[in-house]
Amino acid sequence: MKRRAFLEASAAAAATGSVACRRRRRGLPFDGELIGPNMELGHAMRDLQLPSASTFEPVDVVIIGAGIAGLSAAWRLAGQGFKNFVVLELEEVAGGTARAGRNHVGAFPWGAHYIPAPSRDNPALVRLFQECGLLESNLPGAEPVVKEQFLVRAPEERIFAYGQWWEGLYLRAGASVDDEVQHARFFEEVNRLASWRDARGRRAFAIPRAKCSDDPEMQSLDRQTFMEWLQRRKFTSQRLYWMLDYSCRDDYGSTLETTSAWAGLFYYCARKQLRKDGDAKAALLEDSHPLVAWPEGNGFMVEHLGKACEGRLRTGHAVTTIRRPTEGVLHVHAFDVKTKAAVGFQARKVIFAGPLHVANHVIPSLWEARPEGLNDFIHSPWLVANLTLRQRPDEPGFPLAWDNVLRDSPSLGYVVASHQAMKDHGPAVFTYYYPFPDADVRASRAQLMAMDWKACAQLVVDDLKKAHPDIERCIARLDVMRWGHAMVRPKPGFCWGVALQQAREPVHGIHFAHTDLSGLALFEEAQDHGLRAAEEVLASLGYAAASWR
Repeated sequence: MKRRAFLEASAAAAATGSVACRRRRRGLPFDGELIGPNMELGHAMRDLQLPSASTFEPVDVVIIGAGIAGLSAAWRLAGQGFKNFVVLELEEVAGGTARAGRNHVGAFPWGAHYIPAPSRDNPALVRLFQECGLLESNLPGAEPVVKEQFLVRAPEERIFAYGQWWEGLYLRAGASVDDEVQHARFFEEVNRLASWRDARGRRAFAIPRAKCSDDPEMQSLDRQTFMEWLQRRKFTSQRLYWMLDYSCRDDYGSTLETTSAWAGLFYYCARKQLRKDGDAKAALLEDSHPLVAWPEGNGFMVEHLGKACEGRLRTGHAVTTIRRPTEGVLHVHAFDVKTKAAVGFQARKVIFAGPLHVANHVIPSLWEARPEGLNDFIHSPWLVANLTLRQRPDEPGFPLAWDNVLRDSPSLGYVVASHQAMKDHGPAVFTYYYPFPDADVRASRAQLMAMDWKACAQLVVDDLKKAHPDIERCIARLDVMRWGHAMVRPKPGFCWGVALQQAREPVHGIHFAHTDLSGLALFEEAQDHGLRAAEEVLASLGYAAASWR
């Protein structure tokens, strides 16, 4: 990209508020757009030598990235009464993959769309829920209780197979006796692992994962794929394989063959609740924590956490370089998309809350400090589409649910954003998710980025026609988000590997905070790393700050 082309692209982004390419009809009976993120500007940061700042605004702390990790860091600093910080965000809106949108029908997510109810073992998330007015009760020694109106309402999920919809995610219709036996045996194994404790009383799988046991027996699960773990235990049911593979695609954008067994089991074990009716080791296990959701998905939390910034959030600022001219001083160079000018900040500390593959490009000293492992971070690409419907499609079988899964599809199906708004008739918004879980991530990303609006819209419509033959006439508008680096992929050996441990360590006054650092793309992990980095910074600046974690 030539410099002039780059400036034109950034100016266009500033004018529109996002990188959006309008496509009108082109053979489809509805309109739509490709909505950000600003990939052109992001790639220009990587490929071009952008102008450096000549003056620097003094500030104690610069937070780079306004996703959940960066906003959580700001929330923690502000909660300590510390206000001398700024948050720089490449996009025109905060939130990262938790960002949301809104139209005449209502709000909808552009990525992450729920959070499991917090356990009392996660005090930071309980604090956040309390602040947001989401809790009915939070008594000492008891599990917090979420207000009913914020829990995903029934029906929660259904699956399309054999020409109709069925209740639940596991398809029992047509299951053999052996399928049912293996399904039950798998969850017996889940219960065993969820009940497991090491010599220090730590769980094998806990949220946030910083509280997980590092026992060698549990770490060994990370050195095999989820499929290998299943096969070694004589699981052969294709129906069970489908459900577990769906879980990997849903949480990680990967498959049974490319997901660490530790990460695959984390999905099922970490949120199990223990009954308090006896010895913890022998206690029976209840279902996983209920899900909490809003029409806008996790954009609800983005809005709340953003209040901590109090005018200190600067969107449309692409950080190009972080340098250390002298000991204890950091110069942050950025490009202001609106003014098309280089801007600078002189900080005592930096919290880098962006993806690790971006850190490689903007921190020249990082390669020197960490010569190994920086290429171990793999990110899965995703397509997310929001379909604004003028009416609901006709459908046989179990009624429309919050989560709607097509069994014979590479997609994850869709959630009904308007479901949580108590709207069961008339116009609706379906938020559709399509992961690219192939082992060759670069090829998948190139495939996604090569798709224009029409190709994306056609993919969505063709897939949904399997369950909704009349879907095309119901759509008033279809907008698409292409996430080239949607979520970190927990490949075998990564979650307990040296590269991930290294990546959490500060470098020259730069502290790192992102869900990448857990190897698991979850809200709770992003929050935990944001709080950890903020508390490291507070301690280094001389604040006696009690941990919220």
